[in-house]
Amino acid sequence: MSPIDTMLWGVLPYVVLAVFIGGTVWRYRYDKFGWTSRSSQLHESRLLRVGSPLFHYGLLLVVGGHVLGLLVPKALTEFFGVTEGNYHVVSLLVGTLAGCGALAGLVVLLWRRLRTEAVRRATSRSDQFTYVLLVAVISAGLWTTVVDNGIRGPYDYRETIGPWFRDIFLLQPHPELMADAPLDYRLHALLALALFALWPFSRLVHAFSAPVHYLFRPYVVYRSRSGDRVGTRRAPRGWQRL
Repeated sequence: MSPIDTMLWGVLPYVVLAVFIGGTVWRYRYDKFGWTSRSSQLHESRLLRVGSPLFHYGLLLVVGGHVLGLLVPKALTEFFGVTEGNYHVVSLLVGTLAGCGALAGLVVLLWRRLRTEAVRRATSRSDQFTYVLLVAVISAGLWTTVVDNGIRGPYDYRETIGPWFRDIFLLQPHPELMADAPLDYRLHALLALALFALWPFSRLVHAFSAPVHYLFRPYVVYRSRSGDRVGTRRAPRGWQRL
């Protein structure tokens, strides 16, 4: 294994992890008012209603697939009766649909940003760089799914890339596992590392402020309005004594 592979797959992930955590803490402490996605719905909503759900829901499925493929060991899924063939078919179908949906939604959002002058003028250089990285990461991931797992035949990344990813958090890196992975997988991983390094300094931080608590909050109770009366009390005649 070359020193470059050691730096890329044994050292760089820890550098990116430090930048990701440290940058997020710094951004939250010193730029709370900039912790936003800078909504542009007032300028245009028709394309936004199409592109935003397509991108976000597709991306959620993509993230879920990565969690299952990278964090869940192969032995665990086999213990629950999921064979390698079944896992491969499901990951190929769901991964392709999710990746295509996320990429299509992102293209719609980019087209909206280009054709709407007010939205285009509100786009910063950080936004432009973020969009380029997002397109590159999703496209590279879609390529590995369709080509490596579909056309060329299944590549069992759960025996190489999955253990490499988990060992990073166990502080026992094994860069040789990633060094032997196909080139497109390595490119996808490098682009993802670049995206995570940029994350704290871009609009992507708004993902940490997703209103998940809305799913668990109690119902809001409204009182019905009947005629001119509000509530259930009858309107008093004249002055009411206190």
